[in-house]
Amino acid sequence: MIFATVGTQLPFPRLVDALSRAAERHRLDIVAQTADASCSAPHIRHQAFFAPAEFADLATMASVIVGHAGIGTIITAQTRSKPVILYPRRAALGEHRNDHQMATARALAGIEGIYVAMDDQELENYLVRTDLVPACMSETCQRRDQLVDRLKSFIHEQR
Repeated sequence: MIFATVGTQLPFPRLVDALSRAAERHRLDIVAQTADASCSAPHIRHQAFFAPAEFADLATMASVIVGHAGIGTIITAQTRSKPVILYPRRAALGEHRNDHQMATARALAGIEGIYVAMDDQELENYLVRTDLVPACMSETCQRRDQLVDRLKSFIHEQR
């Protein structure tokens, strides 16, 4: 299951529509928080808002998290070790008051586990990939990798 969120402040129809089209084409299981009670996205499961516990459960169960380039979405993915696909809002399209999400996305592009889609095709390409790695802060990743290596060594020594 792919979990998508547009945040809690503004609807983001361009993202929701792109997700619905990709879900139809590739038979993807997508659940989305849309911030829009009148949202029409026939190929995904969605609702305007999820209660905090349900939101947390969906984020935990997801294989991938998709969202606007909001810090809350990024932290949600990192704390759950999930790949995150960012699809920033654009001021020129009337989606936000300025391009701070574009700046955030550009600054985070290339960081392990954070994938930036600047258009619908890039988003769709990421949605169908099976090799996305989890997002995590570098120090956390290093500690996790060290733990995994130690556990592998321990198991190997016990054989």
